[in-house]
Amino acid sequence: MNQTKQKIFAEFPAITTQQWMDKITADLKGADFAKKLVWKTNEGFDVKPFYRTEDICDLKTICAQPGKFPYVRGTRKDNDWFIRQDIKVEDVAAANKKALEVLNRGINSLCFIIPSELVTKSNIAVLLNDIQPECVELNFKTCNLKSVELITILTDYFKSKNCDLSKIEGSVNIDFIGKILAEGVVKKEWIDVMTTAVKVSAEIRKFRVIVVNACLLSNAGSFITQELGYALAWGNELLSRLVAAGIEPTVAAKKIKFNFGIGSNYFMEIAKFRAARWLWAEIVRAYEPKCDHECPNEDENKECRCAAKMNVFARTTEFNLTVFDTYVNLLRTQTEAMSASLAGVDSLLVTAFDKPLKTPDEFSERIARNQQLLLKEECHFDKVVDPSGGSYYIETLTNSIAQEAWKLFLETEECGFYEAAIAGEIQTAVNASANKRFGQFAQRREILLGTNQFPNFTETVGALHTTTETNVCGCGAHEPTSISVLNQKRLGEAFETLRLTTEKSGREVKAFMLTIGNLAMRLARSQFSCNFLACAGYKVIDNLGFETVAEGIEAARKTKADIIVLCSSDDEYATFAPEAHNLVDNKEILIIAGAPACVEELKAKGITNFINVRSNVLETLQALNDKLGI
Repeated sequence: MNQTKQKIFAEFPAITTQQWMDKITADLKGADFAKKLVWKTNEGFDVKPFYRTEDICDLKTICAQPGKFPYVRGTRKDNDWFIRQDIKVEDVAAANKKALEVLNRGINSLCFIIPSELVTKSNIAVLLNDIQPECVELNFKTCNLKSVELITILTDYFKSKNCDLSKIEGSVNIDFIGKILAEGVVKKEWIDVMTTAVKVSAEIRKFRVIVVNACLLSNAGSFITQELGYALAWGNELLSRLVAAGIEPTVAAKKIKFNFGIGSNYFMEIAKFRAARWLWAEIVRAYEPKCDHECPNEDENKECRCAAKMNVFARTTEFNLTVFDTYVNLLRTQTEAMSASLAGVDSLLVTAFDKPLKTPDEFSERIARNQQLLLKEECHFDKVVDPSGGSYYIETLTNSIAQEAWKLFLETEECGFYEAAIAGEIQTAVNASANKRFGQFAQRREILLGTNQFPNFTETVGALHTTTETNVCGCGAHEPTSISVLNQKRLGEAFETLRLTTEKSGREVKAFMLTIGNLAMRLARSQFSCNFLACAGYKVIDNLGFETVAEGIEAARKTKADIIVLCSSDDEYATFAPEAHNLVDNKEILIIAGAPACVEELKAKGITNFINVRSNVLETLQALNDKLGI
């Protein structure tokens, strides 16, 4: 068999990179290679259309092994991860009942979101009743100032149940810097609380109590290198503060957990997590953490490389979820879950597909659980460690993302992440990225199917349910602040507001396609225009074609159309457009589909509305709504 393979491959001569480039150049017929085929990323580096062995031969990471420093290929020698579900605690007994139910349905990681007033010894006992702490990852989120008390209660509870504390895994979400970024709230006690929390949780060695909530950056619309670069600076800020407060570097590093978001850029997200583990390992190594027990990961200097393992919880981002066509969210979250699980995260949460529309119900929560179960039980993603290792493309992406994130890390370190957050510099930079993405989205350079491209023409959502978040940390929520905060809007929110405005107006806005002339052009432009205008919730009426403009105008008025879209070829617009303009006589809104060479002449005749691939879709539709009085 092997000899046969060798003979087959021997028949194919080796192709050099230059030969590939020569062939591509010939096929491009003089077009610029860099402009046509090189992808200019928002992350600050270019992506080529193909990669070869020489692109990765000098990368140190390709020699890395799973479970070995610097952990670019994973912190474990297996790829099993915790499947997590969050439970908001309003009634303690009900939350316990729900937890037991989901544990029997495939979940092995829980996060209880507990209002501060419910953090009592008796409530925690009820909440954890019949749950085996050694068998489940237990995570908790409550008021930062209540967290030390919660850790103390948990420790006492685990001891009372004779649990093996060395086997208990989980976290308590102590995050003061995240409050600054998201709410502008500053608490002077933050270092003392963190230090105390680390000391109080010392007996539960695998319990992480200090959290870097980089998912806040992802949900705000940050670029991938921003999320990673700032997360590293954030983690280093926490680590250095703990060490300065007298905590050993080994202990401090092992108490920090990273919560990342997962975007839809499939391969780059895989590379992001690989780069994150690598860079964090290098940061922790700089603190020279020493092992306090016999450790299989000691290096030649007796430094503890276990401390350099990044613990990663990943959750699918909410930034790209949509209200309309919510089932498309399933495709987004599934792709995101795939990239995170293949990248070797420690725990994963899939956001319910209908969260932007309403409070998730049992059905959507079950689907979110099953999305991960499918990856394990049917796709066997947990059986292969770092399958992307050695891939020319992903290894190159990993290195490129690491380089750009490291630059940002070093820039942020000059003043310190905490100081940058207080000054609003982090928020300003992330919000600038979000605004850039909003602009690209408005022009369809970034796409969300069902929202700014290919909408469901007949969909309505009725009375939109407002999703309310449990306020687990109300301290400082009403205090005045001058600190900038992170963007809270989703990518598609402006389009959704526009469409909901149309829907709630009670009007059925009709857009009539007046197709005439060149068959291919009129069909292409009518389809483009239908998708364009349906994004605002208008009822679009397409047609096969008319013999004359007058016939088309008459047909449009029979349907009581509000908008008439002239769809023809550029050459024919010089004749058809002025005729249509005169016949419409401002009784309806006339739109020309395209950008003909005679556009200035048409504008001189009073024709002002044009839609084409260069249009700002959002601004155009908002202007139409204004003209329609909606």
